[in-house]
Parts: sequence; structure tokens; C-alpha cells
Amino acid sequence: MVAFTLPKGSRVEAGRTWPAPAEAKKPKTFRIYRFDPDSGGNPRLDTYTVDLADCGPMVLDALIKIKTELDGTLTFRRSCREGVCGSCAMNIGGENTLACTRAIADVPGEAVTVYPLPHMRVIKDLVVDLEPFFAQYASIRPWLITQSAAPEKERRQSPEERARLDGLWECILCASCSTACPSYWWNGDRYLGPAVLLQAYRWIADSRDEATAQRLEELDDPFRLYRCHTIMNCTNTCPKGLNPAKAIAEIKKLMVERSL
Repeated sequence: MVAFTLPKGSRVEAGRTWPAPAEAKKPKTFRIYRFDPDSGGNPRLDTYTVDLADCGPMVLDALIKIKTELDGTLTFRRSCREGVCGSCAMNIGGENTLACTRAIADVPGEAVTVYPLPHMRVIKDLVVDLEPFFAQYASIRPWLITQSAAPEKERRQSPEERARLDGLWECILCASCSTACPSYWWNGDRYLGPAVLLQAYRWIADSRDEATAQRLEELDDPFRLYRCHTIMNCTNTCPKGLNPAKAIAEIKKLMVERSL
């Protein structure tokens, strides 16, 4: 049998337990990843019991209830609570998703497990460092690039041209897809990942953009684009129902057409 030794500080230990309130009518257990870099200790799994009879239906509702009523030290990101900001992306029940749109009832198992997004540096508890992710996003220049003179009113699109952007512009940059991608785990410093490549294709597909050739040239790299092996984790986990794998395939197709 092969034995593996984990690096110091990486082994997740059992943590504290908060029992159910005595008057709880509908108790539900939540096991939540906790890590405080200032403590010097290993990460741990704390166990909380929430009365769902007095709680909203979403995982984020339970996290807010835990932080408000049980443990004010629990740290997580959240903002809109409507599935449009991407702040509350985390791993819930083994799947990357948004805490504000994942119903507690839809999480499999007797207990709801909540971890930070995988393979990202954890700042504290459920908060990960997204700075490298957004630096990659900035590298694809996510704005309209034009060389022609600006029109008096607007750069027009036909309904058909506008429809090409559907399934692309809806991305909220929550990083759920990229952090579910094994290729991104292995080469995250060089491979752009599904979210950023979907965003890159959003501008390549935009009929108003005039830098398609330049954008493709910048992506034509063994790592930036071609580390995608069509594993499809990205598409399966996207909380907005988008298809990053298809967008990446479209970029690769344009690369082939460009070389003919």
C-alpha cells in the first residue's frame, strides 16, 4: 500500500461542534471548512446544526444564519444573493456552485459539506485568493477593440450578430468552472482556464470588435489555450448553465481556419 505524506498544515482535522437548538423543529447539519492563517493550526471541519424551520431555503441563508447566530468568526464572501455577482462561489456537496442559488434541499447527503473553491490559495475559511484569476482575465483585454473611426451614435449589430453572444455574456466570473478543471489545477499559472477563455471568445465573436486576428495570435500558445482536454467539468458545474468547453472548441476551430 502506498503511503502519502501531506505537507504541513494541509491535513483537515475535526473541529468544533455546535449542537442543534433544543427547540429545533427541522435540524440540518452543516460541515464547514475553517482555516485561520493567523492561528498557525491546520484547517478543520466545524459542524453546525441549523433549524431549517427558521431559515431560508438556500445554502447562503444557512451560512448567514450560522454567522449571525452561532459563530461570528465564520468568513465567506457574498453580495447580491441573486446569482449575478459570483461572490459566493464555493464547493457545496462536492460541486462548485453559488451558495445563493443552491437550495439546501438539493444538496445530497445527510449533512451539507461546504469547502472553498478547490486548488486556490485559501485566505481564510471559505475565501480564496482570486487575484491570479482576475489577472488572467485582464490579460485577454475584455473590452471592445476597434481601429475604425467611432460612429456618431453606436456600432450596430444585426439581431443575428447579437445572438452569437448569447451563452457568453452571461458569465459572472465566479471561477466555478476554472476551479473544477484538472488542467487548470495542473497548469493554472499558464493555462487561462475555461472562464477566461469563454470571456476571450465573447470578444472574438463580437461583430463590433476589430482585433480578432490579434486576439487569436495572443491565444495561440501551447499552454494559454491548448491545455484544454475537453474533460467537460467546466460545463457540468457552471451555475449559469453555460458551456465554456464549446467556446474553447470554437476558438480552436478559428485557429485551424486561420492557418489554412
